[in-house]
Amino acid sequence: MDAFDVMTTTVVTVSPETPMRRIAELLLEHSISAVPVVDEAGAVIGMVSEGDLLRFSAEDRGARRDWWLALLAQGESLSPQFLASLRAPNSTAREFMSAPVVTVSEHTDVTEIGKLLATHRIKRVPVIRDGRIAGIVSRADLIRALAMQEPAPGEPHTGGLFHWRTHHENDNAHAVAKEQHPGTAPAARERAFTASAFRSLVGDALSKKAAEAEAARRTEAGQRATMMKESIDHHITDEHWRGLLHEAQHAAEHGETELLVLQFPAELCSDGGRAINVPEPDWPSTLRGEAAEAFLRFERELKPLGFHLIARVMNFPGGFIGDIGLFLHWGGTA
Repeated sequence: MDAFDVMTTTVVTVSPETPMRRIAELLLEHSISAVPVVDEAGAVIGMVSEGDLLRFSAEDRGARRDWWLALLAQGESLSPQFLASLRAPNSTAREFMSAPVVTVSEHTDVTEIGKLLATHRIKRVPVIRDGRIAGIVSRADLIRALAMQEPAPGEPHTGGLFHWRTHHENDNAHAVAKEQHPGTAPAARERAFTASAFRSLVGDALSKKAAEAEAARRTEAGQRATMMKESIDHHITDEHWRGLLHEAQHAAEHGETELLVLQFPAELCSDGGRAINVPEPDWPSTLRGEAAEAFLRFERELKPLGFHLIARVMNFPGGFIGDIGLFLHWGGTA
């Protein structure tokens, strides 16, 4: 059973500019506890939950109880006291949303989703299809699914394991070279030994190179699309996280001050990697998929210990941002 089987497909979403008041109203109207924040293309860039709203009003601690009671009052009208407690009516989702966001694909196993919720201490994950939100899976959805799920007797669980690697290791894993069968190519036509004939040969060669370049471009686009899908499907396990920390310690023992822990296509970022290229301070909020998971785990477990996580553009194919690298750094000021 995977996310497609259990996800809620009617998802209430908001834009980055949705006012705080409107988000509170939506939570009450639809009896939900959080809403995804999506950009114009439908990509998830953040999440606003009851907890985010409560933290935002920390300056009015006495009103917290009223907030909580109001949010639990399903089907009831918003109280004047609740609306009055929203001290910044012009504040928007962009200002207090949680980002980056852990996401899954439609094919992520429900057991893997349960591990993600426990690891990242979250209550729900958006489901992504072709870069856009297609549904959402909550803890309640998982409980219903797990109650119904009955594995076949003696059948071992074969949940997929996250493989921490650079995507280029598998660039050609599914590419099968087709050999040209002898005799299938048309026989070369003899040409006269003239400048005009030579110019014709040049034209043929340039056309062939252009066709090969276009074929290579299409192949590259297909490979990057595959890498994008893998980056959404794969998730970080405790085993691989421990392996990463072991690699970092080994690198430090050999005099290194940082370690490349993840390389992924810039398309995995909600802005195509532009914030990382500049760079801008809020670049972590643009991460998605396994990159977002890596950052959240770093922030919770390694940042308090003095480590840094640095994002760099690794290459610029055709003048465009290509791959992004995440580096774990321990050599002082990053």
